[in-house]
Amino acid sequence: MDVVISNTSGVPIYQQLFDQISAQIIKGDLEGGQNLPPIRTAAKELRVSIITVKKAWEELERHGFIYTMVGKGCFVADLNSSELEDKKAQMIREKLLDDLEYYREMGISIEELVEAVRKVY
Repeated sequence: MDVVISNTSGVPIYQQLFDQISAQIIKGDLEGGQNLPPIRTAAKELRVSIITVKKAWEELERHGFIYTMVGKGCFVADLNSSELEDKKAQMIREKLLDDLEYYREMGISIEELVEAVRKVY
């Protein structure tokens, strides 16, 4: 698990953890069955609160990226390629829905938005 936390970002730390770990799972960098570090260990290594890591782990579990075995820890869910593609599409939809409302309110057309994405990407 390779995570970089930015304290100056406007994104909450638990969301940064969720985004980076879920992306690593989708890309295959973290494989099914792989053990995540215990919450306390991750919090100490990342120098963040235990509550923050716990919230990120809960979100990962709620979205089906990890599962918990009582007394053993948290593990990456064993997802096949189709399930990973579905998760990827779901994450794209969720992120876009959050942003699209803002762009609509600004009166930005789909063409302008696509062009802006192309330039930035």
